[in-house]
Amino acid sequence: MRDQDPASGRAERRLSTRETAELLGVKPETVYAYVSRGQLSSRRAPGGRGSTFDAQEVAALARRNRREGGVSTGAGGELSVRTRITLIDQDRYFFRGVDATELATRHSYEEVAEWLWTGRMRPGVTFAAPEQAVAAARRAVRSLPEHTSPVDRLRVAAIAAAAEDPMRFDLSEEAVLGTARVLIPTLVAALPQRPSAARPEDGPLARRLWSRLTGYAADEASLRVLDTALALLADHDLAASTLAVRVAASARAHPYAAVSTGLGVIEGPLHGAASGLAHRLLLDVLEQGTAVPVIADELRAGRRIPGLGHRLYPGEDPRARVLFALLEQVPRAESALLAARDIVATTARHTPLHANVDLALAVFTVATGMPATAGETIFAVARTAGWIAHALEEYGERPLRMRPSGHYVGPPPPQPVPE
Repeated sequence: MRDQDPASGRAERRLSTRETAELLGVKPETVYAYVSRGQLSSRRAPGGRGSTFDAQEVAALARRNRREGGVSTGAGGELSVRTRITLIDQDRYFFRGVDATELATRHSYEEVAEWLWTGRMRPGVTFAAPEQAVAAARRAVRSLPEHTSPVDRLRVAAIAAAAEDPMRFDLSEEAVLGTARVLIPTLVAALPQRPSAARPEDGPLARRLWSRLTGYAADEASLRVLDTALALLADHDLAASTLAVRVAASARAHPYAAVSTGLGVIEGPLHGAASGLAHRLLLDVLEQGTAVPVIADELRAGRRIPGLGHRLYPGEDPRARVLFALLEQVPRAESALLAARDIVATTARHTPLHANVDLALAVFTVATGMPATAGETIFAVARTAGWIAHALEEYGERPLRMRPSGHYVGPPPPQPVPE
């Protein structure tokens, strides 16, 4: 609609409340909150039905919101996103302001997940999967080829569980939390059991995951390593997979779809699959009896030594430090620990690098008879908690704020239509 501006005599374009809300990406009631705060001015619509808003004023507010919407580009050209979940600072990291390593050593994975999601601790909390969701996920996973990777199985399980949930598009906090508490155990339950493994279907998530990773009998020291690893890996700021999850959540994808997005990203060798490379390196060192020829071959081939160094930790990776200390209590981990120390010491002759969490996971998976893919599975299950925490946070932000503009460098238009 257009009204005549008495001061200038020009016609000014007015927007309805609904149009204003759509342009700002907010609910209609938020538009009136802007008015009450003096950020927008309103005028009664002709006939007294609702209010109208100046289009130029609304456009200016939308531009300001985009600048202040929590997404910006830092001095180094890196994307920066406002978050209250994880802080990494000076070789330490924090979950909602609390030292993450202390949380992980004192609380179960499920308790840490609840802390990430709500900022509240729920002592003794466990997650249970609904039978229908588990049955659907298992049917879908069983239909996959035998050589399918664990992360592919998890992604298919997430999609199957979504199809079983008609309320998946409810993005209210309560509904998303309900989804989170059933999705993670559903993913674990959908993974095939290892031969000769015990078959627990309840209790702590770490115990349920154990039987999907190895046929070895579970001992308390090893279970504690697994549970602590899950808690330590639950989140790690805006890793590539987490950023992808936030983009999906910004477009209002439901939690299952957001988690599936994260699972699609972690398969790269520089992200979730890095522990598998460290696992194979460790096996080579154990077979050779020394790290020297193995490291020499890696350097000769121009390959980066897996399991060493981390771009966010100039010093020691705090997650590795915690896991190595716990692995000292696992008797069958002794030879793998010695091999890991040999890798670090041998590489230090070339370049001094600390062991990272991938090498610690490799020691654990080798010592407990797990396959090379087990570290990636642990990583994926663990990080699902963080992905949901970030999705929850993103659902509270302006929709589609994670929409950068392309910097076009192609041929100048218009070009002739090709024959």
